[in-house]
Amino acid sequence: MKYTFEKAEKSTVKLKLELSAKEWEAAINSAYERTKGRYSLPGFRKGKVPKHLLEATYGAGIFYEEAINGAFPKYYGEVLDKEPTIEPVANPDVDIDKIDEKGLKLAVIIPVKPEVKLGEYKGIKFKKKEYNVTDKDVADDIERLRERNSRMVEVKDRAVENGDSVVIDYSGSVDGVKFDGGTAEKQNLTIGSNTFIPGFEEQIVGMNIGDEKDINVKFPDGYHAENLKGKDAVFAIKLHEIKKKELPEINDEFIKDAVGAESVDAYKAEVKERLEKQNADRAERELEDEMVKKITDGAEIDIPDAMIEHQIDHMVEEMSYRLSYQGLKLEDYLKYIGKSMEDYRKEFAPQAQENVKSQLVIGKIIEDEKIEATDEDVEERIAEMAKAQDKPVPDVKKNMHARQLDYIRNEIVIKKFFETLKNLNDVK
Repeated sequence: MKYTFEKAEKSTVKLKLELSAKEWEAAINSAYERTKGRYSLPGFRKGKVPKHLLEATYGAGIFYEEAINGAFPKYYGEVLDKEPTIEPVANPDVDIDKIDEKGLKLAVIIPVKPEVKLGEYKGIKFKKKEYNVTDKDVADDIERLRERNSRMVEVKDRAVENGDSVVIDYSGSVDGVKFDGGTAEKQNLTIGSNTFIPGFEEQIVGMNIGDEKDINVKFPDGYHAENLKGKDAVFAIKLHEIKKKELPEINDEFIKDAVGAESVDAYKAEVKERLEKQNADRAERELEDEMVKKITDGAEIDIPDAMIEHQIDHMVEEMSYRLSYQGLKLEDYLKYIGKSMEDYRKEFAPQAQENVKSQLVIGKIIEDEKIEATDEDVEERIAEMAKAQDKPVPDVKKNMHARQLDYIRNEIVIKKFFETLKNLNDVK
């Protein structure tokens, strides 16, 4: 095997790879052995046709594609072993320069880890925001506790009011013709939730159990169904049930039952402490995000397209995963919003570029500042995990996979990275 390589634009390496006649013949023979079971000729059982007869029948290049598929990973791997300065970040693009019985010449474009030219990342002035916890914040948190412990009680002695939960039948029509998805029975609806199209819920206010009425609405111009956009519609409504939300009274007894605190005052103190911790964490995250953005904006990197595409793949996959938890498929979601996969991927491109750039900048600073997770750091983190799980350290360690240990090391390095960044800069 012979090869040459040179750096090219957009953080790529151009590799010229050449196999001799002997190496190429060996690759073709291997391809024949792997694929001969696919072929048969009159007078020969399947898989027993000699190589030269197959080549004579189907052409000399019958095994070329399979030979390249088998040989390229082997010789490409050898090149990478010999040239540690080539750091691929994605699969290479492979083109054939020349191919015949005398040998094979390939032109390979390898996306490689780009050079990172850092701008200033030391001595920069940053302002860290401070979020104070107010009495209203505490009161709102306790109100949410009330909401979580509320119950719905049936109402029979009055008409529907805003905020009530109702059970209705409805049947919608446009110009007297019913449309798909416009009819339902025993449908739950909270008045004021704006779940239905504008004007629908407001017209149910004032109805009594057993009432039937027609309500008139207009579908928004931006409605997702093309056949209903901007159309006037009539819904025939029948009201079956009215329920209202009943909130518990805030007192020591309720607090003790709901959260185990001894009193309202004790719980307020707990809430304040928790919110202060959340605010402090929020302030730290925002500071860290600001620092990374500032330093990333000042760096120069020629990012290969393959790295951005890989990041987009990850972001699309993550979105697909989140949709699956809602019972949706990404393909169906794209149809609903009227976008192709190509257009959808383009929307992720700017954020993907920013993500890749910041990752490379962080990696470069970690390298330059020689930030690492020592074995002692890892042992200390595992001990913390064991304490939180109330388990002996050996029991936690024996159930750990290599990937978990890698995650712990990475977590420690990133934590040290931000500590270093804050020490190297002026944070007020």
